[in-house]
Amino acid sequence: MISGSGGGPVGDASEFTSERVTVVLREACEAAGLDASGAELLRLGSNAVYRLASLPIIVRIARGSALLPELERAVAVARWLEAVDFPATRVPVDIAQPVVVRGLVVTFWESVQEQEEYATVGELADLLRRLHWLEEPVSLGLPYFDPMAKLSSSLDGLDAVSEEDRSFLEQRAARLGKEYDRLDFVLPFGMIHGDANIGNVLRHRNGSAALIDLDGFALAPREWDLVLTSLYYDRYGWHTEGEYAEFVHRYGFDLMNWPGYETLADLRELMMVAWLGHQVGVSERSGAEFARRMRSLRTGEGRDAWNPF
Repeated sequence: MISGSGGGPVGDASEFTSERVTVVLREACEAAGLDASGAELLRLGSNAVYRLASLPIIVRIARGSALLPELERAVAVARWLEAVDFPATRVPVDIAQPVVVRGLVVTFWESVQEQEEYATVGELADLLRRLHWLEEPVSLGLPYFDPMAKLSSSLDGLDAVSEEDRSFLEQRAARLGKEYDRLDFVLPFGMIHGDANIGNVLRHRNGSAALIDLDGFALAPREWDLVLTSLYYDRYGWHTEGEYAEFVHRYGFDLMNWPGYETLADLRELMMVAWLGHQVGVSERSGAEFARRMRSLRTGEGRDAWNPF
């Protein structure tokens, strides 16, 4: 890790605006010897993501220096996956990273292709099956995934939602925590991607599928890497019956036939809602979607109206 000089902070440290991240992008690229001119802002959410115009490189700017260890690990994971010839996003070999600029953590990634094109659900299954057969080196220092600690941390920071909503989510989390402790996992424990869904599998310019977003690599029951695809099909209708059948066939296991599926699905769903709760003050669209999801959690109805975020 290296830290950019970059002078003093741009506004308040809690701000994550396009103006602030543009300054950080420029200074991070200058420190790395890259040209930021004409860079395209692809998204501004949990991360700011830019595509450089001068080179096929994606720049990700994360919220706050507390994420530095996680992103150091993500870069190490990317280099290891390249060493074992696993199809995933790569990091440029000649750039020392992560870089900390004005309190934000910046990483550089090789662009998979010029236009964002997602792979198929079946290809996601192939990648997960292959990933789950790998044995990670101890040198990666992957953490054990603790869903309840992650959820608790997310709920603690829900300042933009009502006290009533926050209390409901906390009570639901407490109940699911007890249910989770009683689960009997059947797949082997080991390395997971941590956020395995169709949005994190892109079509490479060479035509193959590549896994991206390596920040959540951890050690956990492998069921965690299957639950989002099941949820997207079962509750939200974001995948078709045929797509889900292809996923099950190619991975070789149907999570929905496991007795613990509903508890794991409820817990993963709650994490999704809590994450969206942090976006409530960001846009009206986020606020409306959070309200829609809270109604579903309370009534058990309307999940087929949820919108992907």
